[in-house]
Amino acid sequence: MLLDRLLADLAAEGADLDARVADLPAADWALPTPAAGWTIAHQIAHLAWTDAWAVRAVTAPADFTAMAEEARRRDGARFIDDGADEGARQGAATLLAAWRAGRAELAGALAAVAPDTPVPWFGPPMKPASLATARIMETWAHGQDVADALGQRRRPTARLHHIAHIGIRTRGFSFAAHGLPDPGVPVRVELTAPDGTPWTWDDESAADRVTGPAEDFCLLVTQRRHPSDLAIKATGPVAEQWLTVAQAFAGPPGAGREPTEVRER
Repeated sequence: MLLDRLLADLAAEGADLDARVADLPAADWALPTPAAGWTIAHQIAHLAWTDAWAVRAVTAPADFTAMAEEARRRDGARFIDDGADEGARQGAATLLAAWRAGRAELAGALAAVAPDTPVPWFGPPMKPASLATARIMETWAHGQDVADALGQRRRPTARLHHIAHIGIRTRGFSFAAHGLPDPGVPVRVELTAPDGTPWTWDDESAADRVTGPAEDFCLLVTQRRHPSDLAIKATGPVAEQWLTVAQAFAGPPGAGREPTEVRER
């Protein structure tokens, strides 16, 4: 039932982004997004590319592992950008069709695999539910880039809970990705959901705390906004340090985004 709910939310997140790009004029696919060097076409191409890798991880894990290791050895840091570049060179109609087909294929693959099956990934292996959660997070994050490029304000939904959850559960990874030891100190997280209800994680008695709107927290852990532009408050040295390195996605540390005051100069 958990995976069914996650797949339904993944489909909804994909549909929200699909609706933003489905009727775009061809020229708008070349609009720049906040990710340096990436257009709207790059954002959709990256999602289609990652979904294809996820399908391979679920259905042919040994092939995934071998191909991922070879691609990283051969292409290094260009691995992800090359995938986006290749997809972005397709026409909009072809790219959109490929992304839609890949979303459907991934949903089917995840639904068919046993819930406890370890699935290899670019970070640690994950169970199908965790991989579905990661795909929700990434679809939402790249959807934010597209919305920003189009000057749109998205309506936050309860699906943010998945993104916040993975952002919290990757706290140790965030420190490791920056070459830092995990402090091993509990951090209480208290977020306000879009409907005003509280979402909480971890030890209520923890001295270190992170509080604020759920949407802002999700923007922070996906590195779509600079911490200074968000209403997120950290109390305690570990919580404060965490917010400077937080990332909900696998791979090396992202560059993040510049504060508003820097971007507007």
